[in-house]
Amino acid sequence: MEYEQIAFEVKDGVATITLNRPERLNAFTGRMGLEWGDALARCDEDDDVRAVVITGAGKAFCAGADLSRGKDAFAGPNEARRERPKPERAPLQPWQVRKPVVAAINGHAIGVGLTFPLQCDVRFVAEDAKLAFAFVRRGVIPELGSHVILPRVIGLSRAADLLLSGRAITGREAAEMGLASRALPAAEVLPAALAWARDVAVYTAPASVALSKRLLWEGLADSVPAVMRKEEASFAWISRQPDAVEGVVSFVEKRPPRWQLRPSRDLPATLAAATGPARGGDAAE
Repeated sequence: MEYEQIAFEVKDGVATITLNRPERLNAFTGRMGLEWGDALARCDEDDDVRAVVITGAGKAFCAGADLSRGKDAFAGPNEARRERPKPERAPLQPWQVRKPVVAAINGHAIGVGLTFPLQCDVRFVAEDAKLAFAFVRRGVIPELGSHVILPRVIGLSRAADLLLSGRAITGREAAEMGLASRALPAAEVLPAALAWARDVAVYTAPASVALSKRLLWEGLADSVPAVMRKEEASFAWISRQPDAVEGVVSFVEKRPPRWQLRPSRDLPATLAAATGPARGGDAAE
């Protein structure tokens, strides 16, 4: 689809999705949500994309819902759909993508501007950025799974503090409580995120990353024994694949690895890292 409110590019195995309404501090609209969902689906389908970075244009990451729309600021699915074109592919959220997704929170992140990157695997944040789950101060509630994700990330009491008060914290505070992996000067956030993503693109096995990510996110709701059973099955399969040999041989020979498995086609249906209907081939053992 043609993107109007995001920018999208792929370079050296890393896709960069930029929320691109800087004149509105990248305030969220239904159109933007559809566009980023489509871009994430493109990244999931393309095996040449090894990692994804999401950032914002200008001085903010995302100022939350576009409140200039008045009563339509929190339009429901039917109302929001009227302003959006029909997608070419089923949109995905960051946690559903079979590659690492990094949020480069380069500036203020409010409301959906914070619950959206909460679905990413890693978050780098500007140390002076203002962050807030401000929903309860606007008469609504946090969404995008934040009531289950945030307590797992920072603990129940801290999650309650942020979700139930809607108060603002700085990026530095976010890193201290574990909400972000690292707090940096604003100008260093995107370069650091891209460097992390490029390291993944060069050195990690894509199928291994896809399986590990799936286990991480399913582990939010699973018990320890359930996760261990899934780990055992996944390890038994992946250890018999050519990438397990290549990982050792390339390390011993001190050369870049040449991975063979492709997440879009080679993961067995029972282990596939996508949600919904199984994606991936039958993958013979």
